[in-house]
Amino acid sequence: MQADITGATSNVVPFRMSVLQRHREHLARWLNAGLCMGLCDADVCVDDEAGYCNAEQILIWVRESADPAYIIRPMGSRWVVVDALRSNILSQQASFELALHFIRPVLPLRGNVVAA
Repeated sequence: MQADITGATSNVVPFRMSVLQRHREHLARWLNAGLCMGLCDADVCVDDEAGYCNAEQILIWVRESADPAYIIRPMGSRWVVVDALRSNILSQQASFELALHFIRPVLPLRGNVVAA
């Protein structure tokens, strides 16, 4: 339990999404399907600059650059797509699947995309 500024306790648990096994599996399928469209590689790693421990992010490489081109990271209840070269937020998506689809729409979207 956490204490707020008035000294009362709270049962609020902070919500923090993370990269799950199903996300990794979808990432592998997406990467494999997108190899012919310029996708080169992807990696899940810990974001050392995040303000909390064990914050994972996904780095995505494309053929045109030796540096990662995109970063996908959870932010609250959304998945944020970042231009890794310029550090600009490109999109905020409700699901990991939609974040990948924003970068390269190489897999068909399922009818019901879940928010996580």
